[in-house]
Amino acid sequence: MQSFRNLLKIPALKPKGLCRRSSRPIQHEARYWRSPRSTSSAARSLGTPLRRRHGLAAASAFAFVISAAIVTFSNAESIHAESPPIIDSETQRPLFRLDEVRKHGRHAEEKWITKGNKVYDITDWIPGHPGGEVILRAVGGPVDQYWNIFTIHKKQEVYDILDTFYIGDVDPQDLVDGKVPVEQLADPFKNDPERDERLIVHSARPFNAETPEEGLNAFITPDDLFYVRQHMWVPEVSEHSHKLVVELADGEEKEYSLQDLKEKFKEHNITATLQCSGNRRKHMTDESRSTNGLQWEGGAISNAEWTGVRLRDVLKDAGVRIDDFPSDVKHVQFEGAEAYGASIPIEKAVDQFGDVLLAYKMNGNPLAPDHGYPLRLLVPGHVAARSVKWVTRVRLSDQESTSQWQRRDYKCFGPNIGSQQADWDSAPAIQETPVQSAITSLRDVTPHSAEDSKLLQVYGLEEDSIAVEGYSYAGGGRRIIRVDVSADDGRTWHQAELLPDKGKGAKAWAWTRWRWVLPRQQAGRCFVVKAVDEAYNTQPGEYEPNYNFRGNLTSSWHRVGYRAKPP
Repeated sequence: MQSFRNLLKIPALKPKGLCRRSSRPIQHEARYWRSPRSTSSAARSLGTPLRRRHGLAAASAFAFVISAAIVTFSNAESIHAESPPIIDSETQRPLFRLDEVRKHGRHAEEKWITKGNKVYDITDWIPGHPGGEVILRAVGGPVDQYWNIFTIHKKQEVYDILDTFYIGDVDPQDLVDGKVPVEQLADPFKNDPERDERLIVHSARPFNAETPEEGLNAFITPDDLFYVRQHMWVPEVSEHSHKLVVELADGEEKEYSLQDLKEKFKEHNITATLQCSGNRRKHMTDESRSTNGLQWEGGAISNAEWTGVRLRDVLKDAGVRIDDFPSDVKHVQFEGAEAYGASIPIEKAVDQFGDVLLAYKMNGNPLAPDHGYPLRLLVPGHVAARSVKWVTRVRLSDQESTSQWQRRDYKCFGPNIGSQQADWDSAPAIQETPVQSAITSLRDVTPHSAEDSKLLQVYGLEEDSIAVEGYSYAGGGRRIIRVDVSADDGRTWHQAELLPDKGKGAKAWAWTRWRWVLPRQQAGRCFVVKAVDEAYNTQPGEYEPNYNFRGNLTSSWHRVGYRAKPP
């Protein structure tokens, strides 16, 4: 099986062979086990064993295809009695009529889909589906048209997962020109916005792209260079019709229009960094072992000034006792217009110093469609997965969100735990993020350049030098107090200058940019950076001790190779 790393073909920031690399071989999870319910009733009548693989992390790639389905092929209204399948005389495989497949829709005991001319029973997998019942929209029919839309899933990994659910073939009587008739679906991505060509794209459908170097080297990331993380398409919404519903613990609801929020509540401005939990995942893959997920480099992070109203104020208006909330309310759940869901602890939601916003502006402009227009949640200091875009519902609950993005995708496990051993319920969902830093720019500067000479004068240098720049950031609003840099792979250290950018908010929600300028003759072949926050948390030196198969929260020392230009 190919790795995600090989499939994505993403260039590394660090030149090969210049920095110390792990010699540990990549280990792949390739185990199979037989489910207690390893056959469909139709196949059981023939004594045909079916393999099942229940690695939920591995199955999530296939799950998303099904989750994204927008048309159901299920017409069955009740559980039905099955007829024994016909056996192909040549292949000795079961044959199923399409009418039989359609009966295995959302209301049937067993759920089937077709891909190509093959039939798959995904019943055993559905109870573990992280996205809940969304998957039921696709069962009972072909998955091909969804895969034609979500082309990111046309990979060998996904094919291998699907093959473990195979139960037979479609009866040739139902084929048209040798193929299963497939309905043409409207392309849900056709109205996605245009994106800046400078973004570093990791997937087109759904669109995921990181901020390029020029955006990472500014305190405020321009709107069009802000990294984009989508799980589905961008929903079509309007600020004039958009509604936000607040649902209290007793089921009572209160609805707000965007205009209501703007007119009724005080406006606040917060400067905050958003970082994907997978930022720098590729670094963990390169330095340790293969990881599951988009292979982000160091650009799945950006900083902006956000404008909106405090969630705390809206909850109070809706009837929540924000300073003495009920003891049975533990979480605040959020839902987006495209079905995304997440939650945060109630303490963060109502904290007067937590600065949680219902935001409608970004850098002084209305939110761009990719970033939640017309209304999004902003949870500063927490992983970006909690800042739900296109937010439509806020719900007080004794439980965290049941969505896959809360209960499964954004969690970490020990380095000895693979996807098939993971006990998802035992690990808490990621909220605040650890201290982080990265090198975003490494360039030669010379006194022979007018622009460079001004920079060299600031640092008292008159010779050819190297300017190293980057970002540092800590979750929870913890201030960065020091950035340590090395030009010789960590053998000796120096302190970088922390640039005096000023953010808005009760705590240090924004990243801290830093710079170090040194004579070129002092440079080795590998630059390294690590940051320290105000609680004296710092980054680990190695990747392997903090390895997790999802590649979340990669925060080990960032290394970038250097080779001097020939004179």
